[in-house]
Amino acid sequence: MQSVFNQGPPPACPSHFNMAAHVLRHADRLAHKEALRVLCPEAPQGWTYGALKSAILGTSTGLLRSGLKPGDRVLMRLGNTVEFPIAYLACIAVGLIPVPTSSQLTEAEVSKMVATLEPAAILHDPVVATSLSFDRKILTKSDLLAFHALSPAAFKMGDPNRPAYIIFTSGTSGIPRAVVHAHRAIWARQMMFEGWYGLHEDDHLLHAGAFNWTFTLGTGLMDPWTKGATALIPAPGTAPDTLPALLRNNHASLFAAAPGVYRKILATCPDPALPHLRHGLCAGEKLSEPLRAQWNSATGTKLYEAFGMSECSTFISASPCHPAPSGTLGRPQTGRNIAILNEPGPVPLDTAGIIAVHKSDPGLMLGYLNAPEETAARYQGDWFLTGDLGKMDTDGHITYMGRADDMMNAGGFRVSPLEVEAALLPYPGITAIAVTNVEVKTDTCIIAAFYTADHALAADDLKAFAQSHLARYKQPRLFKRLAALPTNANGKLNRRALRETYKAST
Repeated sequence: MQSVFNQGPPPACPSHFNMAAHVLRHADRLAHKEALRVLCPEAPQGWTYGALKSAILGTSTGLLRSGLKPGDRVLMRLGNTVEFPIAYLACIAVGLIPVPTSSQLTEAEVSKMVATLEPAAILHDPVVATSLSFDRKILTKSDLLAFHALSPAAFKMGDPNRPAYIIFTSGTSGIPRAVVHAHRAIWARQMMFEGWYGLHEDDHLLHAGAFNWTFTLGTGLMDPWTKGATALIPAPGTAPDTLPALLRNNHASLFAAAPGVYRKILATCPDPALPHLRHGLCAGEKLSEPLRAQWNSATGTKLYEAFGMSECSTFISASPCHPAPSGTLGRPQTGRNIAILNEPGPVPLDTAGIIAVHKSDPGLMLGYLNAPEETAARYQGDWFLTGDLGKMDTDGHITYMGRADDMMNAGGFRVSPLEVEAALLPYPGITAIAVTNVEVKTDTCIIAAFYTADHALAADDLKAFAQSHLARYKQPRLFKRLAALPTNANGKLNRRALRETYKAST
């Protein structure tokens, strides 16, 4: 049998559609219900659905009055505040195309984005770096705040396949790519409500990320609001060790974070009491089985993992209805059509290949901005190639095997770093581990394991453990203890930084 799993046709998106209108579809009915609570140390800041919709559509009016028109691209250089999602939805509501970006980007990085986008305006908080060479309209945070009180604009309805927003993603070449998404992308996300979240209107979902992270925008804000639930977002600078108290005190029923956040919580609070939590949600990097088990033991709640990408959000996941077998991501959500491919086509079951999404998926991007050839190169017939490796079992459960460009070459064998990490993590004393190739001399690479522990572990013992758990060609030849594994701003493991760390130390 071939590795193709068809979960049925996706739900048909209405022909007259607007993403922001869909997100706010319950706002009038739930006008007095709390839509958002920003968890500040001094006092939480709450937004009702009525106040949120009023601020969004008032901001829409202000943007149009400033001279912007439907189809204009708007670069968002705002900080980690509620103004970010308000401005984001305000643009989409009236047909502008927002481009959310991380506040941590440098001026040089922003300048490259400006050159690619040619935006009509930049929404700018003075504390966030922007392009000094930009000579068009700049609207400040103060301008946006003043727009809240304006009369509400009307939603601009239209073709669900027209562009709604653009996000930048890391390219394999090291050059960020502008990913264009359609209004229908939000319609596709309803397949996650039962396929991953188990999300209901009475839920309080706490997301540990920043407002301007796309994981937070989607899972932490857009999805709860679409369902009529309450979103909880910690204030900027909230330390991981304070999250258990925030979860308890705010009666959070769902918790979403990258695996690294769960790991940090358990490191400082090994026995968190979370009486209101039903389960946790993970995405952004691979969730290890030991961490999953440790969280379950410490809290009595499960962690459900999802897999996706900037070009298609999440489409494979575990859920309360369909828990994932140990070591797997889960299976395609209802409405998804997923395959595991090699160059000729779908591979047999239980065979490694590239995870691919069918072109009919409503959550799939429209394409890379001004890059039709690069967009076309990501397709193999009717399938979009994710660049991630996996294998599928007879029930459609998919085992993740890492990025294709993370795969290591050992004597002609391709080795997944995740496989090596999973084998070595149980070694007594190791608290976290990451594996990658390092160059020890020109054109000579070896597998190296970088780990954290309370004290340096004997290399000979580590090698002996590896010998008993891994084939010879998979065994690291170098073990190196670090104070912490390098991660990016969102808590994802940075393998490139690992290689650079090793190179700088030799």
